[in-house]
Amino acid sequence: MNVKPSHLFYQGRERKPVLDQARGVYMWDVDGKRYLDGSSGAMVCNIGHSNENVLEAMRRQMEKSTFGYRLHFETEASEKLAAKTAALCPEGLNRVFFVSGGSEAVESALKLARQYALAIGEGSRWKIISRAPSYHGCTLGALAVTSYAPLTEPFAPLMQAMPKIPAPRAYLDGFDPEDEATGHHYADMLEAKIVEEGPDSVLAFLVEPIGGASTGALVPPRGYMERVQEICRKHGVLLILDEVMTGAGRTGKFLASEHWGLAPDIIVMSKGFAAGYVPLGAMVAHERLVEAVLDAGGFLHGYTYAGNPLACAAGLAVIDEIERQDLVGNAARMGVKLKERLEGLMQRYAIIGDVRGKGLLTAFEFMADRGSKAPLPKHLQAFNRFVQIAYDKGLIVYSRRTRDGVEGDHIIVAPPMIVTETHLDEITEVLDASLSQFTEEIRPALGKAV
Repeated sequence: MNVKPSHLFYQGRERKPVLDQARGVYMWDVDGKRYLDGSSGAMVCNIGHSNENVLEAMRRQMEKSTFGYRLHFETEASEKLAAKTAALCPEGLNRVFFVSGGSEAVESALKLARQYALAIGEGSRWKIISRAPSYHGCTLGALAVTSYAPLTEPFAPLMQAMPKIPAPRAYLDGFDPEDEATGHHYADMLEAKIVEEGPDSVLAFLVEPIGGASTGALVPPRGYMERVQEICRKHGVLLILDEVMTGAGRTGKFLASEHWGLAPDIIVMSKGFAAGYVPLGAMVAHERLVEAVLDAGGFLHGYTYAGNPLACAAGLAVIDEIERQDLVGNAARMGVKLKERLEGLMQRYAIIGDVRGKGLLTAFEFMADRGSKAPLPKHLQAFNRFVQIAYDKGLIVYSRRTRDGVEGDHIIVAPPMIVTETHLDEITEVLDASLSQFTEEIRPALGKAV
């Protein structure tokens, strides 16, 4: 492993092996060790690594131009990708604003929503309701609508606090997620919060259709998303869907919102949208919002790399590959098989208290006791330790903590959408070995069979 001094710094001092190359679902370090990318990086590399058709599209664009500032030129690549993106979104969501990542996409959505309210004479609306826990990005605007204590609390004095409602964690609360009454129970909390805050002050509700890092592939209870949309329309509240992690096919539909036939006002995407080939994301807004803002003088917002032609050429090629290989269909098919394998592991290991997800966005959550839903002791740092064990065995997975980032360790398994059953067998085998080692390590701390 590389131990040379580094001038880089990110979250901490931990060092990792130096990446040499990546192909398909595999990555190799400079020492030749192979890793299976079981989380698509950070749920990014949806079509796998080093897809030659995408690389060729990037080469062609590089030979023409790598940058064209949006105030100076329109570009063929950005126009084509915008048209393609609009065609994949619900009717009316046909205006696209490109960004470089998920946090930028969320910031853009919040600002467009606010400008829309001003444009139509509803300037009293400024509050963005979101859920607890939730994660929508690391910039200050995105953090203000995030609820994940380790990431938000240090910066609270810098932010305008926004109202939150509980995420629909039926598995923790002891409710049946297949019962519509459960979905309505959680959705009605949104209406109660709107009334509490004052309907004339609430601008939007921001929500991930299927939970990401903060709730670990949480699929909402039956009836939840439909009721949420109904409540938003009733009170004139914009519905903003954060599809940064779920978009571009990962859940078995191009957009996770398609599972419920939703028609939001704004959708934000990134991560799998360009699948890691370039930094790229998008805010897609309903035309009525955009036209009102443009009529009122224009959108007071922008990024230097918005609509970068090289990024857009790569993004268009990624979508072409998703369609050419039917990767959305493969995500749906392989997702069922992956979840079955995780449920099989749950039968073998008592510390797995829940398995959930849709398509190739799946997760399992550790619990000290399934009956009480008690989490593993915080000091075990299970979410970090398990990931390291799997990594040492050549499998990359992703982890966070479900209970506001403080406890409730969950592991996300989200391989690229090109995954095969053979790959799933390999993932399961390494997870099995990692769980076996991990349970032996924590047995003394729990003082019982695990």
